Amino acid sequence: LFRSLGKMRNRRRIQRKGPCVIFNEDNGIIRSFRNIPGITLLNVNKLNLLRLAPGGHVGRFCIWTESAFRKLDDLYGTWRKAATLKANYNLPMHKMTNTDLSRILKSQEIQKALRAPIKKVKRRELKKNPLKNLRIMMRLNPYAKTAKRNAILRSAANVKAKEERSEE
Repeated sequence: LFRSLGKMRNRRRIQRKGPCVIFNEDNGIIRSFRNIPGITLLNVNKLNLLRLAPGGHVGRFCIWTESAFRKLDDLYGTWRKAATLKANYNLPMHKMTNTDLSRILKSQEIQKALRAPIKKVKRRELKKNPLKNLRIMMRLNPYAKTAKRNAILRSAANVKAKEERSEE
């Protein structure tokens, strides 16, 4: 048992997936494997991707019976021969004939077409506050220098006027 709401949602116990047994004819195979926990039984005519690769994880251990393995060519065909049990079904063709991708990328033809790698590392500049740094504010607002100068002159004039009023 684990702590969560799964207990209330009929997921009280989680059982690990075991091997998958794929068969063609049921000659007592379902009755023989039904008591073993984790084993999934699949008919070769009803193959299911969610059972073959649960959770999208490819690589589940599959045990094929001999008759099921033989029937695959009739069901899905080969690249030379079409399927006999399915109408108008052909196996998908490979997109790449050579799948050695690292060798292809290192070849002269590809390397000539690529631009040279950028070796210089561009570091991020520290962002400065334009309200505290006048030079950065000037870059954003060129009128800021004049506005600041006018504000300083105005405040100086106001201070002088205040002093004259206090002397009187």
